[in-house]
Amino acid sequence: MSTSLSRYLVEQQRAKNHIPPELRLLLEVVARACKSISHAVNKGALGGVLGSAHSENVQGEVQKKLDIIANEVLIEANEWGGHLAAMASEEMDSIYLVPNRYPQGEYLLLFDPLDGSSNIDVNVSIGTIFSVLKKTEGSAGVSEADFLQQGSAQVAAGYCVYGPQTTLVLTVGDGVAMFTLDREQGSFVLTQEDVQIPADTQEFAINMSNMRHWAPPVKQYIEDCLAGKAGARGKDFNMRWVASMVADVHRILTRGGVFMYPWDQREPNKPGKLRLMYEANPMAWLVEQAGGAATNGQQRILDIQPTELHQRVSVFLGSKNEVQRVTALHQAS
Repeated sequence: MSTSLSRYLVEQQRAKNHIPPELRLLLEVVARACKSISHAVNKGALGGVLGSAHSENVQGEVQKKLDIIANEVLIEANEWGGHLAAMASEEMDSIYLVPNRYPQGEYLLLFDPLDGSSNIDVNVSIGTIFSVLKKTEGSAGVSEADFLQQGSAQVAAGYCVYGPQTTLVLTVGDGVAMFTLDREQGSFVLTQEDVQIPADTQEFAINMSNMRHWAPPVKQYIEDCLAGKAGARGKDFNMRWVASMVADVHRILTRGGVFMYPWDQREPNKPGKLRLMYEANPMAWLVEQAGGAATNGQQRILDIQPTELHQRVSVFLGSKNEVQRVTALHQAS
């Protein structure tokens, strides 16, 4: 008998006592929102959702129509359930408070509504990334400061990848589970439990076109990989790069690898391009829960103390031994 997402979450609540009922219900709502986004993505040009919205988000990036649609779907699905106090999105300047007409909950939801926007119009895998925090006890109201918690404080994290199959990947601190959307049933069904990333790999994911802009430790690591069997590593490596963090991390969770999005000298004052709160923290927790590692080159990502909502960070995550290797090169420089 197949196990639905709802049954999996109920078992996490009842049998294992890992999550309270309010968090279970919140995650079910997020999953339903992802299902709606999946339908919009699948319609593509038929639904009139492709192309630019001719607007920019808080980071100054041009928004796609689907970016805005996905953001609205997640807000509208989650604001009324009574589980949340506020939400934060990569697509919004500041936090979104749950309107007073709805009950206030104790959780905070952060999300990148549609990761990999550059791939929308070319029919390549994209996805939604989400993270759940618990509001600080005793604080009156909600402010941005309530969201500035270390990644190690997350109570749930996951992503949904919209590819040949729609797959929801989730952790509540008890390993990583994958669920595939069964469109005939209209529900997510458990297809893999206890996901594990191999400690060693022969695949790396990085945008090689930026090599001239990288810091010396990243150049050294990649040059060693490219040297193959004749070089210091003594083995050949393959490169993969989808330009969608969700797709690249999903591959790593499925078969191993290392994903890197480092600092580069074109924007020396920015520590990286990816967002700590919406992308790096949830992905780092998933990877660690699957036996991998995630650092910014100097320290564990989940130990970074956020100072702002849209903070950026360098990211090295995936197979543990490779992440440790590239991190050691940074620490030695």
